[in-house]
Amino acid sequence: MPSKQPSVRHAPSTEPPSRQVVCSRCGTEFTCALEGPCWCSEETARLPMPSDGEDCLCRDCLRKAAEVARTAR
Repeated sequence: MPSKQPSVRHAPSTEPPSRQVVCSRCGTEFTCALEGPCWCSEETARLPMPSDGEDCLCRDCLRKAAEVARTAR
């Protein structure tokens, strides 16, 4: 007689899943963790949210955009 395995239920994750993003400017692929530890939260550069259909930027493009914004003032 086959043994019956107890069913295991996993609690649903409360953290939103990370997503794969392609940088709007250079095409580099990277992972975005909206609610978790993400490299962009460690950056000192702060830019307005992307507009005109642009998505997140990779680390290098974010830093370049921040430098352009700083020097344009």
